[in-house]
Amino acid sequence: MTQPATTTPSKHIVALSGGIGGAKLALGLDRILTDDRWADHGLTVIANTADDFEHMSLYVSPDIDTLVYTLAGLANTDLGWGRSGETWSFMQAMEKLGGDTWFNLGDGDLAMHVWRTSRLSRGDTLSTITKSICQSLSIRADILPMSDQPVRTRLRTDRGWLDFQPYFVGHKAEPTVHEIDYRGINDAKPAPGIIDALTSPNTTAIVICPSNPLISIEPILAIPGIRQAIKDAQAPVIAVSPIINGKAVKGPTTKMLRELGHEATAATVLQRYGDLLDAFIADPHDMKSLQSVASGVSLISADIIMMSLNDRERLARTVMDVALNSIA
Repeated sequence: MTQPATTTPSKHIVALSGGIGGAKLALGLDRILTDDRWADHGLTVIANTADDFEHMSLYVSPDIDTLVYTLAGLANTDLGWGRSGETWSFMQAMEKLGGDTWFNLGDGDLAMHVWRTSRLSRGDTLSTITKSICQSLSIRADILPMSDQPVRTRLRTDRGWLDFQPYFVGHKAEPTVHEIDYRGINDAKPAPGIIDALTSPNTTAIVICPSNPLISIEPILAIPGIRQAIKDAQAPVIAVSPIINGKAVKGPTTKMLRELGHEATAATVLQRYGDLLDAFIADPHDMKSLQSVASGVSLISADIIMMSLNDRERLARTVMDVALNSIA
């Protein structure tokens, strides 16, 4: 299990993350910050919360929980989601009662949702609850929800409007997507600490993790004030492509891009992040196609597949090398 830092770091990395790909790179960054070379750095992760939803009257925050379990060493590596050593007595009992079982809640995972829901009902904010959970699980990094106000990704599909989790889990991402809406985005504010983290002179890198741009990163960027804070930041902004040679490592990224009329390429991702970036890290297969759209963005060729823990640390070191070279 990750142990908390004994001293306050003088420098910081800020990462934008959603889903499994984001959590993998966040883990790599967290682990290499124990190296002597970067021991004076801390990590802040801004988590997408537009996937959050209520299920059986419980508040579920999938991207925050993926980060929490991953950074605490509790992730279920067999399933790729949820908590390790999970049991399923609750869902089995629910099924026998004829309850709603399209979204699995493991017994250990259920404790997270019950605790979060209970605290929200008492008036605590999502960011306060998340900080408390991280402290309880001895997580070294700061995990900040993108907002304490609810934002929900909704998709207009050939089966009507669907919230994200029913689309992704309930319908297995099969419906064709015609439009994406972030409900509540105009009323949302960055969670406490986010703007300060992005604009601090002690921040040495802002990292956009290899997450689905449409449903993981762009909801964060759409929170009023966050995109501008990144543009105004002194730190270099570095993105890692979630697409390799026209295919997403995991999830519906390429399917959704095509259905919305875009080419499912690393170049499309680069263009969507546009003027935010100083550097873009992508697979060697994509370097040629990226050159025509880079326009002032440094292109870095690297192996971005993260199958093992060593892969995650290797890619994290590449990100940090790019950041330090950009500062120099």
